[in-house]
Amino acid sequence: MPADRRHVAGAGPPLVVACALRIEQAALRSAGRGAPERFSVLRTGMGPRAAERAVTRALERPALAGAAVLATGFCAGLVPGMHPGDLVVAEETRDPRGTVACTGTALLAEALARAAPGRTVHTGVLTGADHVVRGQERAHLRATGAVAVDMESAATLWTAAGGAHERGARPVAAVRVIVDAPEHELVRIGTVRGGISAFRVLRAVLPAFYEWHRSLLLPRR
Repeated sequence: MPADRRHVAGAGPPLVVACALRIEQAALRSAGRGAPERFSVLRTGMGPRAAERAVTRALERPALAGAAVLATGFCAGLVPGMHPGDLVVAEETRDPRGTVACTGTALLAEALARAAPGRTVHTGVLTGADHVVRGQERAHLRATGAVAVDMESAATLWTAAGGAHERGARPVAAVRVIVDAPEHELVRIGTVRGGISAFRVLRAVLPAFYEWHRSLLLPRR
């Protein structure tokens, strides 16, 4: 699926925000009116293989050379006490191929807290799966040190970071909105309990992504 491009002129690396689902894309598009220059939304499709293919194709485009990549959308929380509508900022993503360290985690978490006051922001390992995780499998993943799981973030960042060959070649990050958790397991994504709308949370935090992106342009001390 081609990136939904905004403006591509201007200084600094572009920002590609990758998501899997149409509902996630709709949230980002609705929030993205008046977006800064060099901002794109890429809908990858569901699952790690789809994410890898879509990100590979997108980043081959000259207009996205050197782009920062942020994976986002919904996820399953693994830690007791998490609630739908909480946010997860990955310190690293992990799948069977390895781990990818994320850029600017602390700044991103602070920006999210400002963009979505009242929402809890968790940081930690975001692990990848190739299927929807249920029941005891959550406990197993939690035992590995992960705080949340989804099907695309690890593949997106592994691909964007150049796999095992070009690690650190571009800034990468992952932010996910929890739609189910150990005490709030969902049957399907549309039944978010407690009146919490993951769509609205995702739409609300887009300015935090811009803030993270702007920080990449600042000179490092």
